[in-house]
Amino acid sequence: MSHYDVFNGDADGICALHQLRLESPMESTLVTGVKRDIALLGRIAGQAHAGDTVTALDVSLDVNRAPLVALLDRGVRVEYFDHHYAGDVPAHPGFRALIDPSPDVCTGILVDRHLGGTQRIWAIVAAFGDNLPDAALALAHMLPPGRALSPAQLRALRDLGDTLAYNAYGDTEADLICHPAQLYRTLSRYADPFAFIRDEPLRAEIEHSRLEDLSLAQTTPPLASLKGATVYVLPDAAWSRRVRGAFANELANRSPDRAHALLTPDNRGGYMVSLRAPLARPTGADALCRRFATGGGRRGAAGINHLPQEGLPEFLRELERAWP
Repeated sequence: MSHYDVFNGDADGICALHQLRLESPMESTLVTGVKRDIALLGRIAGQAHAGDTVTALDVSLDVNRAPLVALLDRGVRVEYFDHHYAGDVPAHPGFRALIDPSPDVCTGILVDRHLGGTQRIWAIVAAFGDNLPDAALALAHMLPPGRALSPAQLRALRDLGDTLAYNAYGDTEADLICHPAQLYRTLSRYADPFAFIRDEPLRAEIEHSRLEDLSLAQTTPPLASLKGATVYVLPDAAWSRRVRGAFANELANRSPDRAHALLTPDNRGGYMVSLRAPLARPTGADALCRRFATGGGRRGAAGINHLPQEGLPEFLRELERAWP
């Protein structure tokens, strides 16, 4: 029998899986990719057989519905942890799901609930990586007195979450500093995030690239400033595709009453879109993006994989209507 760990390549997916495997180590086949590559169950639909098991983390059930049903029908048992829009959740004896699309929840938090907090420090990293600082701090306050975190330690965990999240952004794996599977394998050697921060050269390499890319993004003027949202178009470059999530989060934190959309040119003559709802009202991003053919995400942060050039005016109208 084989086991497959299927996970989003960002901080949330990686830290969610890390919590599970620290608690229950097992040999598995890793299935992951760039952040927007979420149709991951389809990769194993022809490989997994009756008796095999799958853990899926931080990828939309709605997007993976058909291969999920095919796996279950074949006798593969699947456990599913996610915080994105799911639609109807299948009822099947071989399926166990913990799904919560609330805007203050990430997959790492769901795994933390599942484990009863035994690896909570990594759930804190996941929440910071998903730009949920209030949720991360709430988890930190739940730690027992002997494991309380100092302000400096919390800042370090926030930087780590931001760094892990940054590494997943790119249109293709060639844009990334490190493939998410390699990053997970490296991270999996560390039970203590502070040891990873202190000792791991790969973390330092990714962090250096993140800060360099952010400095480039900060020189980009906005394309449009709407009543309740600001829109940026970054240049067609690997650095801009890598930094769009980190830059969108920075803008959201800087102006929590506004929505922010970051567009980067794609290879089809249109744009890939990263959207952040206002942190003061973190809902509506997924609903807006799902109005477009390749859109999806969660309530506070979502995206569109391909927005045609001619669709830009409609997107701007929808953006202004969503947060007037």
